[in-house]
Amino acid sequence: MTSASDVNQQGLRQVIRLPHATAMVVGTIIGASIFVQPSEITGQVPSIPVLMAVWIVSGVLTLIGALVCAELASTFVRSGGVYVYLREAFSPAVGFLWGWAMYWTMHSGIIAAIAVVFARYTSYFVPLGDVGGKIVAVGVILVLSAANYVGVKQGTMLQSVFTAGKLIAVAFIIVVGFALGSALPEHFVGSTAASQITVGDFLTALVAGLFAFGGWHMVTYNAEETVNARTTIPRALMWGIVIVTGSYVALNAVYLYVLPVDTVAASTRVAADAADAIIGSGGGAFMSGLVMFSTFGALSGIVLAGPRVYYAMAQDGLLFQWAAAVHPRFRTPHRAIILQAVWASVLVATGTYRALFTRVIYTEWLFFGLMAVGLILLRRRPAVRRRDYEIWGYPYTPALFAAGSFIILGQQFVTNVKDSSIGMLIVLAGLPVYYCWLRQPDRGSTGP
Repeated sequence: MTSASDVNQQGLRQVIRLPHATAMVVGTIIGASIFVQPSEITGQVPSIPVLMAVWIVSGVLTLIGALVCAELASTFVRSGGVYVYLREAFSPAVGFLWGWAMYWTMHSGIIAAIAVVFARYTSYFVPLGDVGGKIVAVGVILVLSAANYVGVKQGTMLQSVFTAGKLIAVAFIIVVGFALGSALPEHFVGSTAASQITVGDFLTALVAGLFAFGGWHMVTYNAEETVNARTTIPRALMWGIVIVTGSYVALNAVYLYVLPVDTVAASTRVAADAADAIIGSGGGAFMSGLVMFSTFGALSGIVLAGPRVYYAMAQDGLLFQWAAAVHPRFRTPHRAIILQAVWASVLVATGTYRALFTRVIYTEWLFFGLMAVGLILLRRRPAVRRRDYEIWGYPYTPALFAAGSFIILGQQFVTNVKDSSIGMLIVLAGLPVYYCWLRQPDRGSTGP
């Protein structure tokens, strides 16, 4: 039986402690990207020193963004994370746009995309076909939604188990890669194209690197369910990003140790190719199983986090009020969980997530940049509540992260004008919806 101290005044159960929160940061970030994304980055910067610099800079920028989130999380202990910070720093309209983009495209889209990746790697062992793949992808979304429906403790424990498993597997790859890979005739073989790298190439590669770190902010969505959130979330963010950055740099070192740069750049499954080079043809099966394990764990954390934003929006009257309901027994935002599961499943079934997600995901960096600017604005307001953590290097570090976020956004518009413009229009389409919603006298009181 749960004691009264385990449930906060909003009715959500406080059970997430530092190990679980750290596992959420690490497990959400490490999905399938590190097993495929290095090829895209290497293709842009086919130079070993520059390539490693991209991963290190990506990790440092992500850490600064995480520290921005850490201070805001220690200031506003509310479910919703980035939504709450944008709402408090700017206006409910800006917060609404984040939630709007999250639900229709960014968050639901990434759930659908990762579920499809899980299904594709499942087909390595069991032939599925197009329909079978969609059934498996929808099935994994529903299973993980059900696990989170019956309790945040169950969801975080599942996340912790899979994160621990992933880190053990990553450590295994690193140790075995350098140990057995030493028998190969050549190591760290460069490319003749290394001298042709431009600043634009580096920025494009940096964007790809930062997307491999995606999801670092999601732990803030569960603030009301975190024990001592003002200190736990900042520590989880810092430890989590350091662990992920170390893992990513080490894994890329292994890839480059056993494969030439040009091979890494041309590969569509770099981790499997590296495993094949080290242990033979069985490497593909091993890596396919690892990607399934890793994507399942990442999906668990993402499914857990998203509904807390919709729950917070419903509490603020920016979504149907019934979405703010807390299950009387499980103490979870059960209706928001269902809302997310249904739409993510629709995106999988229709295949529409591909176009939506690829066009809108870049705009999340606009909100990250605004979040950093918002931190500076909030520091100047004497009425802002206490905080137990303050970002080091203020105001330079949040300003650097804001500038980096806007540069990333600008780079995407330069390299892909059409899709970036469509993505921004999709996000901005939420503004007329927001103002129409405000005009409804009975908003939030009825179902859809």
